[in-house]
Amino acid sequence: MSTQMQQLYQQVILDQSRARIGNTELLRDAAESPHGYSHQVNPTCGDEIELETELSDDGTIAVRWTGDGCSISMASASVLSELAADSSVAQMLEIEGAFHELMHSRGTMEADESILGDAAAFTGVSKFPARIKCALLSWMAFKDALNQAQAAREEKQHA
Repeated sequence: MSTQMQQLYQQVILDQSRARIGNTELLRDAAESPHGYSHQVNPTCGDEIELETELSDDGTIAVRWTGDGCSISMASASVLSELAADSSVAQMLEIEGAFHELMHSRGTMEADESILGDAAAFTGVSKFPARIKCALLSWMAFKDALNQAQAAREEKQHA
């Protein structure tokens, strides 16, 4: 990866950690559509996130979160929220799978920006095992909360 590209990616992470898209009050039981909730902590560094997903009837996903941690974990949550706002459940599962694979590549893989969008900025993070958990924290919470939301939707449909 070129130095110029690394600088661009670093800037995306810094911008997203400041913007914190989706960082808002959680609705929990006030959510009107099927939803899920997950609380994740990285015991290594103390990063913490609470994340909620809500599935709308039109197939869209709302992601809300609150958290405290390093710029990598907060930027990752922000990017995830931004991607979810423009994606279906199937698209988000594809993005989550690609991000997970990228993070476990140990820097040997080039990110597919057509799938990952701004999440491709975390390519450099995959070279640092101690930081991978920071980047994946919100994605683990998302996967957990999404599974809960999907189960709630099925339960609602069969009731």
